[in-house]
Amino acid sequence: MKKIIIGLASLLAGIALFAQDQLVNWTYEVEHNGADSYTVVFTGKVARGYHTYTLTDEYSATEILDAALSKGEFSGALRESGKTVTLDGEQVYEGSIELAQDIKVDGKATYTGTIYTNACNTGTCKSEYYDFEISIGEESAAAAPAGKKDKGRIWGLILEAILWGFAMLLTPCVFPMVPMTVSFFMKSSGSPAAGRFKAGMYGLFIVLLYTVPISLIILLTRIIGGDAVTADIFNWLATHWLPNIIFFLVFFVFALSFFGAFEITLPSKWSNSADKNSNRGGLGGIFFLALTLVLVSFSCTGPIVGSVLIKSTQGEFWEPMITMLAFSVAFALPFTLLAFFPSLIQKLQRSSGSWLVSVKVVLGFIELALGLKFLSTADQTYHWGILNREVYLAIWIVIFTLLGFYLLGKIRFKHEDKVESIGTTRLMLSIVVFSFVVYLIPGMWGAPLKALSGYLPPITTQEYVIGAQGSAAVVSAEPKENRYGLELPLGLTGYFTLDEGLAAAKKENKPLFVDVTGHGCVNCREMEARVWSDPQVLDILRNKYIIVALYNDDKQKLDEKDWVKDENSGKVYKDLGRANSYLARTLWGVNAQPNYVLLAPDGRQLQPVRGYDLSVQGFVDFLNRGLAEFANN
Repeated sequence: MKKIIIGLASLLAGIALFAQDQLVNWTYEVEHNGADSYTVVFTGKVARGYHTYTLTDEYSATEILDAALSKGEFSGALRESGKTVTLDGEQVYEGSIELAQDIKVDGKATYTGTIYTNACNTGTCKSEYYDFEISIGEESAAAAPAGKKDKGRIWGLILEAILWGFAMLLTPCVFPMVPMTVSFFMKSSGSPAAGRFKAGMYGLFIVLLYTVPISLIILLTRIIGGDAVTADIFNWLATHWLPNIIFFLVFFVFALSFFGAFEITLPSKWSNSADKNSNRGGLGGIFFLALTLVLVSFSCTGPIVGSVLIKSTQGEFWEPMITMLAFSVAFALPFTLLAFFPSLIQKLQRSSGSWLVSVKVVLGFIELALGLKFLSTADQTYHWGILNREVYLAIWIVIFTLLGFYLLGKIRFKHEDKVESIGTTRLMLSIVVFSFVVYLIPGMWGAPLKALSGYLPPITTQEYVIGAQGSAAVVSAEPKENRYGLELPLGLTGYFTLDEGLAAAKKENKPLFVDVTGHGCVNCREMEARVWSDPQVLDILRNKYIIVALYNDDKQKLDEKDWVKDENSGKVYKDLGRANSYLARTLWGVNAQPNYVLLAPDGRQLQPVRGYDLSVQGFVDFLNRGLAEFANN
């Protein structure tokens, strides 16, 4: 499943690359130096994650083609400036590049030409051309935009959003809603036309629940001029104990229903309404199911929603709304089809009723296991200490062992017929399930279980690990400054507020590795298990960087000296998570986890922010580029 997601992400990157007209967006200024002397300064903003080349690069040099001046002459050669980084032995620009050309004119002239750049990202490159025509002299503007608005950009964003919408179906907090949807609409009564209407309304509700609130938030942000409140709302939904406990209970109740303990039905008032008017009946229950899907899935869809909100605070108004509409339509489509699907199942139920019951029971076991993730999120965020890694694994081992025996026919529920014999499908599924149980068992003694790293509590909560003395967290002592009882993975040591991290970086004259993370972040745990654990990465982090982990969802109260104040609104953030979230949002423009930032001791950013990416070599290169930039400045 993870390979599918990674493959889709790679596809998205490629599509986004070629769907945009410009990955380097140019603006210019005309500076009057006195008399007949002028300087035209071009500034190219390089898209995040991409780089472009110097004027002297052997193969991909940036240059101005067909440069011409209608009246006057060029004074000297084209100059370049900006901070460069070393990549594969070459000097490249990341972030921005500036070109400057001195010009002498007599009265008025027109400067024309085409800027050529080669924008690259991890081996994929795109040649770009920007045509310009600039008036110099009497009617010269002090500054002008470089070119027309990119017409193709919005289509690239729409296509990217659609593909992400489909990919979200495979994430751990979205996939469990599939059996809920099937179960709910299997119980739906009425004519086929009414069923189709309800299925369509289910999809429409999902789209509206994503698009309308986001549009309202963007509108309010535009009017009020602040994004801190909106970020807090989404952070609360994803990490607060109340919604997470509610989600856990919803999954638990649905699992019991799948096991046959009771039937989940709509209130009689709604049922009576459905009998009287099939076009309106049951819409309240359908809306509730759609709302549950949107809220439960937010932990995984949050990074996409967060990036849209960041766009909305950068002067873009319509694009975030259109992008969210495209994302929600793609996200809702599979669930809408599933809502149609139960009507086909019901037609087969007479001849195939027994296997449908078995499918529901199997889904019940899976719901029970996956629902624990929400309880774990609340437990980690609030440090309750009730669901550490061993307890979590023990419950999973029992659940999937029982599932294996069920598939073999050794366990059956009172509403089921006795299984006299099993077929090939049940046998093969039971082999898969018991193999999974065998895979889980070593985790009770500290095996990393990398394939499940995103689902399990962090290994720092493990009470016993073979080869470690006591807690798994006590591989090396945490800094004395750790006042919040937090721990870094893999025996690493570090800090948990930005001020403490910067102070340590200054003291030791090392760059700072900032981990924007969260207790409930699935992808954070996977990055730690799959990327950070690599010996080369671990060595660099341990020996060459000061590490600070900024938990965006931790609810601990800060010491007063660590309070963070929003200078615009005057609001003071007094708990660790909200303070860290505010800093990440305002300093680096990120509103999701994981994100990684490399800083100099003075707070200067050394590299573009890096997000979720399971490429170990890419992460090593990222860290090494930061070290090189730190050494050169």
